[in-house]
Amino acid sequence: MIVCETPQDECGVRDVLDRLGDKWSMYVMVELTAGTLRFKELQRRIHGDVSQRMLTLTLRRLERDGLVARTVYATVPPQVEYALTDMGRSMSHLLKSLADWSIAHRPAIAESRGAYDESHP
Repeated sequence: MIVCETPQDECGVRDVLDRLGDKWSMYVMVELTAGTLRFKELQRRIHGDVSQRMLTLTLRRLERDGLVARTVYATVPPQVEYALTDMGRSMSHLLKSLADWSIAHRPAIAESRGAYDESHP
């Protein structure tokens, strides 16, 4: 772990973790590990009720951070595709590890939540 010298410094970690820890960024990146997707394909593949506006904002933020590339084709109507950049792809093993950990520990977490909820009405 990197230890920052001062709380104000934060080593830039908080800014990156805030992006990756928001509600939809991880879902988008996980889906894009399979390859390039059009907007509607991506929206269908994301489990949950992500609105068109929220998906657009999430994609713009990920594009701004250099994790997702947006390609617009001059067709009528315009066709837009999204793909992970090299930097985004370099995170795929981390995303897989996190997903694997989540799946492996889901039953234990559910059990802990139930026990906590019973003891803290």
